[in-house]
Formats: sequence, C-alpha cells, structure tokens
Amino acid sequence: MKMPAFPESFLWGASTSSYQIEGAAAEDGRAPSIWDTFCRLKGRVNNGDSGDVACDHYHRMPEDVRLMKDLGLAAYRFSIAWPRLLPRGRGAVNQPGLDFYDRLIDALLENGIEPWPCLFHWDLPQALDDLGGWSNRDMAGWFADYALLCARRYGDRVKHWATVNEFSVFTLFGYAWGWGAPSISDKAFHLKTIHHVNLAHGAAVDVLADQIKGAEIGAIHSWQPLRPQKQTPEDIAAAALFNEHWNLAFPDAQILGHYPPLIARDIEPYVQAGDMARICRPLQWFGVNHYAPMYGGADANMLWGFGWGEVPAELPRSGVGWPMQPEAFKDTLLELTRRYRLPVYVTENGYGSEDKGGRAAEIDDQERLAYLQSYIAAMAEALKAGADVRGYFAWSLLDNFEWGAGYGTRFGIVHVDYPTQERTVKASGKWYSQLIKNKKRGLTRTSTSGPETGA
Repeated sequence: MKMPAFPESFLWGASTSSYQIEGAAAEDGRAPSIWDTFCRLKGRVNNGDSGDVACDHYHRMPEDVRLMKDLGLAAYRFSIAWPRLLPRGRGAVNQPGLDFYDRLIDALLENGIEPWPCLFHWDLPQALDDLGGWSNRDMAGWFADYALLCARRYGDRVKHWATVNEFSVFTLFGYAWGWGAPSISDKAFHLKTIHHVNLAHGAAVDVLADQIKGAEIGAIHSWQPLRPQKQTPEDIAAAALFNEHWNLAFPDAQILGHYPPLIARDIEPYVQAGDMARICRPLQWFGVNHYAPMYGGADANMLWGFGWGEVPAELPRSGVGWPMQPEAFKDTLLELTRRYRLPVYVTENGYGSEDKGGRAAEIDDQERLAYLQSYIAAMAEALKAGADVRGYFAWSLLDNFEWGAGYGTRFGIVHVDYPTQERTVKASGKWYSQLIKNKKRGLTRTSTSGPETGA
C-alpha cells in the first residue's frame, strides 16, 4: 500500500520533555519540582526510579543535537524546566538555567533544526506547590511572569511556542486520582486546577503574543477517542463525562470560549466574571498527542465515578497494552480540524514497550517501526480526507523516564543504555530518518513497507 505524498512544507520532528531526559536535578541552581518530591514517595514510581539522572541530556545536549541532525529532524519539541529557570517558581532568576536553554536553542538553529519549546510539561516548582499550587488562583500570574522571562530571553530566536503539555493528563492523574505528582485526590482541588491552568494558559498566550513579533502559539492536548466499554446507560454516561474531562475541558475553554456542559456545572463556582475571555485567546495551532482509543465505564471506586474499561479483545495491543487502531488516529485528526478550525500538529505519537532487558530487541524494534508506519499512513489518509495537519513529532526521541513507569517502559526511536548513557538508533529511528530524508530529496511517495529509494 502506498501513502499519498505529504506537502513539501510538512514538518517532521521528535519530542521530549525536561524532567524525562535532562537529569542534573540538583545541579547549577535547579530546585526540586513536584516530580522530584513524588519520586521519593515509597512505591509511587516503578523500581523507585526518578529523573535525577534520566538521559543526562543536561550534560550531553551537544551529542543529542548532533543525533537529531543525523536523523534529519527539521524540528525538535522540548520543554523548559520551570524550576531550572526560577528555583522558587517566581522571583530570583537562575542564570545557569537560562544559559542552558540558550545553548540548546543556538545548537538547534546552527544544525538547521527549529526549536519548539513548551513552557510546562508537568515539573511544577515544589516551592509553588507549597503555596497551594494550581489550587491557588495566583498561579495564573506566576505562570505569566515565567512566560515573560522565557519570551524576553528566547523570543528573538524562537517563534513556535506551546504553553502546556497534556492538560487533562496531569490534572486527572495528579489532582483527581492521586496517581502522579503531587498525589492529590480531591474534587474541589481538581476543579480549581482545571480552571486555574486554563487561566494560566490564557495569560501566557497574551504575554508571548505581546513580546514576540510573529509568534506562533499553541497548546498541546492529549486527545484519544473515548468509547463506552458496554452499551449500558451507566457506561455511556460515565464515558461521556470521562470524555469531557479528558478531551474537551481544556481546548473547548481555550478555543471555543466555554466549558463542555457536564463540566461547566461543576466548575461554575470557581469561574469569576471575565475569566472565559481571559482563557479564550487567539492561537495559531493545535497540538495533539494521540496514542490509542480509550474505553471508559462506570467505576464507583474512582473519583468522578468513571474509569478505564475493558478493551475489545479483537484489537491488537502495543507492548504496554494500549490498543492500536490507526483509523482512530485518522478520525481524531479530522474531528480536530472540524471542531477547532486550527492547523494541527501531531506533537506526540509513538509505541511503548516494556523493557525486558534485551538490548537487541530494543534496537531491532520492528513492532514500533510497524506502528509508526501504520499511524503515519493513517495521518496521510486524514490529510487526503481534509484534515489540516501541518507536522508530526515522534514520541520520543530518546528512551527516557516514563513517569510512574520509571525506566521500565521505552518509547524512544533511539535506545539509551542507562548505565553507560550510550545512544543507539533503533530500526524505527532509521526508518523514520529515511522517511524524512526521502522527503528532503523530493521523493513523493512512501511505501508502508519502507521508504522508496527512487523518485
């Protein structure tokens, strides 16, 4: 089967995040984040892992940028560590932290790679969490001040900005279910967090737009089709509420100017006059992280009364048990184009597998390669059907710290041997690199069994 040609301007890249790869958690003035704290809670992260060292990217950044260049990446999506720039979350600036991202941005540009920074990928400064974190309405102003620092420092070289990564995931996991940092399970706290994160997003958009001429600003959302596990009234209602919390609560407020109906009635007590106008600010692009459809149902043991249901047995699974359905990816891209009418960038998509300790299997990762082939083919079909998709960032450039899974789960197209920090491009990375390089050479069609070598 052949994939249709992608537009010549289509952007190919890869993504990472600060806490997952940087390491150097207590070096050069960086202060703890809520994830540093969470990782020290017994039993919360597999094997007691943490991001203390991670991929040691803080020290190995030049090597990693050379790797990106060798792969042919046109863009690199990363996140800036708030506690590395502002150890207390506000106030005094940490110069070595600012300097690190200067060096990263300059190295990317010198190698022809466009930087796509995200301001917040979950590593909230612990000092701000001590002040109430996202339950404190002042967070919107503190986030705006942090955005101002970044805009003034890097805006002369960086035009594409994301405010926050996966709003729904870190708010549900961290503040509703207690599965992630800062391990809170409280309805009122969760609702305040949803609204205050939205306010912070809007404030940051205004700062970036004001400070950076021609800034292209977006936000990054986890969007997975959410289906009831059974066609019962209870599961249908639970899946509908799950869908609003996971898929709609943030982009609807930010782009359409209102909360979806089921959430709106819960969050109304925390909304002040003028808030929705502060949240709904002009954006230039929509970032989507998509992996798999989700199946939800009624669960009385979960806060809000919904949870994950059984996946149909006929669906194939990834190495971490997630259902694989490329057509759901195609449908998602079409739905986002229709609903929000913004150019879409796929900011994460990839295949997770459990680390069985077999290095050869991790490098000859045919399952991940096949996943990328099928999902990129589905993306091409979405474009053909009218989806306005402008770019694709593979998750992830490197194997890294995968939050509660620690280092036992790998998503990278580049293998990292954690004891030695040796990087080795996997079969999936070689395929992805060849796909990109064929596009640069002007080839117009790509086989799903591997890139063609001729026009």
